[in-house]
Amino acid sequence: MGGIWWLILSALTIIPMVKILPFFGINKYWCLLCLIPFGTIALLWWVGIKLQELERR
Repeated sequence: MGGIWWLILSALTIIPMVKILPFFGINKYWCLLCLIPFGTIALLWWVGIKLQELERR
């Protein structure tokens, strides 16, 4: 039962990441990192760094 919840939460996270990542110049296939623990946190950290780079320009 826990595996089903993990898949549902991963899918709910992957879908927005597919749309957000290309905006920041990151390949959309990196969204698969959301399938592993802390992958989503790492992607959000990466997007935050890219956002800071865009603000500096």
